[in-house]
Amino acid sequence: MAADSTPIGALPAGTGALALETYLLTKRFGSFTAMDSVSMRVEPGTVHALLGENGAGKSTLVKCVAGFQRAEEGSIMLDGREQAIANPIVARSLGIGMVYQHFTLAPGMTVAENLLLAGGTLPAVIDWTAKRAELKAFLATTPFSLDLDARPAELAAGEKQKLELLKQLYLKPRLLILDEPTSVLTPQEADEVLGHVRAFAQSGQCSVLIITHKFREVLAYADGVTVLRRGKAVHHGRVADAAPQELTRTLAQAMMGESSEKNSALAQELPAQRATQNAANDGPIALQVDDLKAQGDRGTLALHGLSLAVRKGEVLGVAGVSGNGQRELVEALVGQRVRLGGRVQVMGEDYAARRSDNHRLKVRSLPEEPLRNACVGDLSVAENMALRDFDQPPLNLGGLLRFSTWRSRARDWIKEYGVKTQGEGAPIRSLSGGNVQRAVLARELAGDINVLIAANPVFGLDFAAVAEIHSRILGVRDRGGAVLLISEDLDELLELADRIVVMSEGRIVFETPAATAERHVLGAHMGGGHDDHKEAA
Repeated sequence: MAADSTPIGALPAGTGALALETYLLTKRFGSFTAMDSVSMRVEPGTVHALLGENGAGKSTLVKCVAGFQRAEEGSIMLDGREQAIANPIVARSLGIGMVYQHFTLAPGMTVAENLLLAGGTLPAVIDWTAKRAELKAFLATTPFSLDLDARPAELAAGEKQKLELLKQLYLKPRLLILDEPTSVLTPQEADEVLGHVRAFAQSGQCSVLIITHKFREVLAYADGVTVLRRGKAVHHGRVADAAPQELTRTLAQAMMGESSEKNSALAQELPAQRATQNAANDGPIALQVDDLKAQGDRGTLALHGLSLAVRKGEVLGVAGVSGNGQRELVEALVGQRVRLGGRVQVMGEDYAARRSDNHRLKVRSLPEEPLRNACVGDLSVAENMALRDFDQPPLNLGGLLRFSTWRSRARDWIKEYGVKTQGEGAPIRSLSGGNVQRAVLARELAGDINVLIAANPVFGLDFAAVAEIHSRILGVRDRGGAVLLISEDLDELLELADRIVVMSEGRIVFETPAATAERHVLGAHMGGGHDDHKEAA
């Protein structure tokens, strides 16, 4: 069957949700086959989940459908007609929109300008009064609230993700592809986003193909599911055809394949580690933050006299809706943002987040987006693993850098942490997100730790990587370290934390033991639904 290379007009505009079918789709990068004869069908007006570990071929598949990449073999059919989707412009003309895993925003443009730019064509002169009214009316139809004059550099990760989704919804797609859309959203935000997307699909306006690692999202919002493993489609099914526990077990086994036994055991370690926590921790305070103030990117105060304390042998979870000062808190603690006031102490000593302080007081950090915040992309894996102690013995003796020792230790850590890389000499930017995080973990978790500051440590990672990193974070706590875990995933906090505090508008507004925490109560405080300042004891 010949491909239709003139898609404009081939499918009537505005006729509602598309049926998507891929047939034996194959994509190679040199000698590596990223996607091997994948066939899949997304019914019109449904939400179809695409699962698989990192490297399974999920992003390759959706990028081929969205015109970002071209398959060497196989076909893509929309409403039963084969289409040659040569580039994203052709995909857009066919009614396909995609929210990518990595942000594609124009950083120097405002939210309003990014929304208009998504359309691809603009008049020579824009009537901003009319356009702003149109954009405000559009935002009113969504569950999101963004400042039209803000720029992406001023937005938290969750707000950027919302803007990416709004760009596509604004164009009224007939097939919407979402690549990990809730990775930086709280469960409440995720429910809002996915609820809105599902309603959009059920209305018959759009079909949705969503890449996710979260079984909860599949069970709650998907109609159909496909699992990829090592580039092949290994499972297709309807969510309604199996009980939740049975479906979860089936999907996990399909995702993991040969390694399912190992990863199931790893996942089961977490409840066991969680059960060892004391109901009350009376250890010494390792991290004390008093009346911390810091400015945001737009010149206004982002932290308003924030105070908290973390004891040794405790995980303190910090919850909050994206954009309420969590990023500024982490940056102020680790030395990436100037503190305007307040005091931070580690083990009773003033902590200014200098390199010498980190060594002496044994403070480590796992920042969000580690490739940007914790690594030098062009340096090798071994060099990045040595950034913390390259000037200390045994990596440095008598002022001489012992590169052979760097490489030897890196090889040991690569093996211990399961870092998938071409070798310790490979640039760290060549690694996948999960493997960059593993490399940073190896560096940051080596030796004794008094305080670990972790911010969204499993952002965008697959099931196996999440279980491993969570287990290692709990290992720090079990060895007597204090862990400050800032996360926009409430499920993660409920699973790992001993206590949970809620941040809202740059303040701690609520505190509760994790064991007795109630999701709806936390969500209400996160959304500012209580007289928070009175209830933050």
